[in-house]
Amino acid sequence: MLIQVFKIIKSMSKKKKHLPNARKGDIALQILSIFQQSHRKSFNVKQLATRLGINNKEGNHQVETYLNILHQKDELEEVQRGQFRLKSQGGYITGVVDLTPYGSAYVVSGESEEDIYIASPNLNHALNGDTVKVYLFAKKNRRPEGEVVEILQKGRREFVGVVERNKNYAFVVVDKKHIPYDIFVPIENLKDAKNGQKVLVEVREWSQKARNPIGEVIEVLGNAGENNTEMHAILAEFDLPYHFSAGVEDIAAAIPEEIPAEEIKKRRDFRAVCTFTIDPEDAKDFDDALSIEFLENGNYQIGVHIADVTHYVTPGTKLEEEARNRATSVYLVDRTVPMLPEKLSNRLCSLRPNEEKLTFSAVFEITPEAKIVHEWFGRTVINSNRRFTYEEAQQVIETGTGDLHKEILIMDGLAKKLRAQRFEKGAIAFDRKEVKFRIDGEGKPLGVFYKESKDSNKLIEEFMLLANKHVAEFVGKQKGDLTFVYRIHDNPDESKLQNFAQFIKKFGYKLNTGGGKQTATSLNSLLTSIHGKKEADLFENLAVRAMAKAVYSTTNIGHFGLAFPYYTHFTSPIRRYPDMMVHRLLDRYLQQQKSAPLDEYEDNCRHSSGREQLAANAERASIKYKQVEFMKEHIGEEFSGVISGIAEWGFFVELSDSLCEGLVPMRDLTDDQYIYDAKNYCLRGKFTHRTFTFGDEVRVKIVRADLLKRQLDFVLAEGEERETSTEI
Repeated sequence: MLIQVFKIIKSMSKKKKHLPNARKGDIALQILSIFQQSHRKSFNVKQLATRLGINNKEGNHQVETYLNILHQKDELEEVQRGQFRLKSQGGYITGVVDLTPYGSAYVVSGESEEDIYIASPNLNHALNGDTVKVYLFAKKNRRPEGEVVEILQKGRREFVGVVERNKNYAFVVVDKKHIPYDIFVPIENLKDAKNGQKVLVEVREWSQKARNPIGEVIEVLGNAGENNTEMHAILAEFDLPYHFSAGVEDIAAAIPEEIPAEEIKKRRDFRAVCTFTIDPEDAKDFDDALSIEFLENGNYQIGVHIADVTHYVTPGTKLEEEARNRATSVYLVDRTVPMLPEKLSNRLCSLRPNEEKLTFSAVFEITPEAKIVHEWFGRTVINSNRRFTYEEAQQVIETGTGDLHKEILIMDGLAKKLRAQRFEKGAIAFDRKEVKFRIDGEGKPLGVFYKESKDSNKLIEEFMLLANKHVAEFVGKQKGDLTFVYRIHDNPDESKLQNFAQFIKKFGYKLNTGGGKQTATSLNSLLTSIHGKKEADLFENLAVRAMAKAVYSTTNIGHFGLAFPYYTHFTSPIRRYPDMMVHRLLDRYLQQQKSAPLDEYEDNCRHSSGREQLAANAERASIKYKQVEFMKEHIGEEFSGVISGIAEWGFFVELSDSLCEGLVPMRDLTDDQYIYDAKNYCLRGKFTHRTFTFGDEVRVKIVRADLLKRQLDFVLAEGEERETSTEI
């Protein structure tokens, strides 16, 4: 359409000679440019002529002619007589704002295949997470672009920032990825916050003509740089609470600790059965225990006993409301922020050794070949014989000696067989490492290390998976389509999987992308073949990115990663609200009651999935903060590392010794002009063709450690000798 318009205008410009020489031929382009730069503004002939520097009658006539041609060709719309503006080629869409650190944003909408780019001036005060109505501009670039014309639903308006205080007013400086402007705070709304302190501030008003929003300090978090302040700031940033109200604590404190004898009589008694827990050394909330009995027929009776939280936390109470709102415990580097008050999470519900505890159990009769021949679900009472740490249980497995060695060795053997059965059916063998810190009493990081999953971890994992799977099957296979809470994991994104397959092909690896079990089997084969190689972490990270996120839902689609057609979360009700829902629903259906209301549980599933993601983001932020804090002492030093990520603005490097990750900005790569190649996961020099890609070994120097942004900046070490990667 535009090409046709330009052809007509070009032919006209050859015949018309009365415009200023500087404007012959390109006046139409200049008119369009004026409209494109001010998408929502309207102009008449006189206004356009003034902008073009035309001040004669003949020139005005020419502008009017071009305007009419653009209008006839449907490029402009006449909003009122003689007044025109650029016509939208796509009308309006509704979506959610995803703000960038640069002040611009993308609107994510199910109505558009591509995200809509919104330049900073066109956001019209919309912020991250806002649901907005967007006016789509005529497409002049490859990417769709638009302007926010209405905020339909406001997202979060509370932000964490640092106070910059003057005599009569203050500003709160917020990380630009959350809001691109500092927040003005009148002195009377500052809550006596001091200069340099971190605060939680709420935006209260933002007039259309004002550059900065006006806010009020909700809470003073403390002095920037102090460990408690920074951890509380991370929790506040992700809208996660870090303390319980006095009312909730009082309700928990009033719960009696003694278990009534009549309650024990209602339950299946496992107090005389050999039972134990295996947990991290610093754990206090032991929500699962295992028991084993040796049957006369040679089989084993294995009990998976889970803390009966719903006995203490009942619907309609403040405790229930608090658990639902939080939905999950949060695990930061130096602390746990529990879903339930400490009396419940660490005492009443925690399956501590040599104490009678109420549990909800899944009990299985298992053959020595790990075949399930019978299952039972119900409420129980236990008394754990021994609390093992993972390290203690691992020593028993490795040496064959120690407390309960016979029981642990048998269960370890069964776990290995159950694991092999899972992989045979198509489960994916991701074995991700956890970043852990050695920290002192003040929270200062003294060292960083990977925590690897060993046999003792896998023993617990396998029996938890077994219980989760069979509880889901028990409900899911019943007639009547009963409302239930499933943990679902969709098939991988097809395009991402194809891109991943094309990428690894360049390194001599293959992946079957046909879907289902054949893709899972092929992926497992790939993970096995790269184990211990330098590209292992790279390939595993890319494979994970191609996977869908696991979420909670009342609609069961199975769990791709585990290759389970039915799966749920039953085993951690102390720290996950969905497990509490599962306990209630399982008990309901064991009593053969009618199906629970679907909408209520689906709403809770969505809420829990969202809170789970926020908790994961906060955990990553705390890890990043501690990594930056740890490396702040090493600015100017050089380290070896591996490229762990590629972006438009540079590449990320994970240091080999400390496992800390930082950015080598594109602007600091001065030997060439580098271009981002998203398809091949690399940066490529325009002239030298030198490439930086995932897995490349590099040596870098630390130049900046920004605790506020939780960001490390590197540069390539001087004299960095690195062979150019093979052209891909």
